[in-house]
Amino acid sequence: MTKTEILKAIYAGINSNNIPGILEFCAPDIVRIEPAGFPSSGTYRGHAELAAHVVKGRDTWAEGACEPESFQVAGEKVIAFLHVKVRLKNHHDWIDARIADVFTFRDHKVIEMRTFAKSEEAIKWVQENS
Repeated sequence: MTKTEILKAIYAGINSNNIPGILEFCAPDIVRIEPAGFPSSGTYRGHAELAAHVVKGRDTWAEGACEPESFQVAGEKVIAFLHVKVRLKNHHDWIDARIADVFTFRDHKVIEMRTFAKSEEAIKWVQENS
């Protein structure tokens, strides 16, 4: 599988709440970083913490999805440009946003997943960290 195919499978796992389907593409020592200001901000390390983080986040959704619109590959890093459209439980309004995730790969496994509120921030981070 290509890196973009792996990422499409990861987002399909997130959208269907298929934790094993996500973890199969992640290294055991994966690091997940969600920025300050996000509902689940923090750093999560390893499969157990990543799984708990995804379960907790998905448990707040009544309906919706996080869909990749495009990808930008930069060596071992890939930026996923996302359209997030989710309605949280006990809410009527939809969250409708465009954000970006940066994935770092090693041996065809994701070793880091970092979220950015703005695409420009993700691009800049990749440029500074490649």
